Amino acid sequence: MKHLLFLLFLPVLLFGQPHHEETTMIKNVMQLQQDAWNRADIESFMEGYWKSDSLKFIGRNGINYGWQTTLENYKKGYPTPEAMGKLTFTILSLELLSDTSAYLIGRWHLKRANDEPGGHFTLLWRKINGKWVIVADHTS
Repeated sequence: MKHLLFLLFLPVLLFGQPHHEETTMIKNVMQLQQDAWNRADIESFMEGYWKSDSLKFIGRNGINYGWQTTLENYKKGYPTPEAMGKLTFTILSLELLSDTSAYLIGRWHLKRANDEPGGHFTLLWRKINGKWVIVADHTS
């Protein structure tokens, strides 16, 4: 019986670890982004995004393309540390779709002196050159 149980759980033991490592890597990027935002360091926050003209960011004003455009929009929308506030991400769901793609749903919350805006986001991740990056961001 013990041998049968071992054989049943062998695939989990063999294949479960890479899944955990990949999701941990993505969560680490999210933590680095949160930390960078809370230091008012938008450039470091942007390290989590694919540095490409094909990056897609969908927000209340529609879709924008490109890493540089996304950076400029963040700087315009959050010009000071006070406007940036303190960011908290909450990951609601993280699913690996393949060895090189993942889908994340989360919640964001800003704590600022005069308000506390928040909302939800959906991120499509790709592993490019060994690094997990956001290739599409839909934030509301």
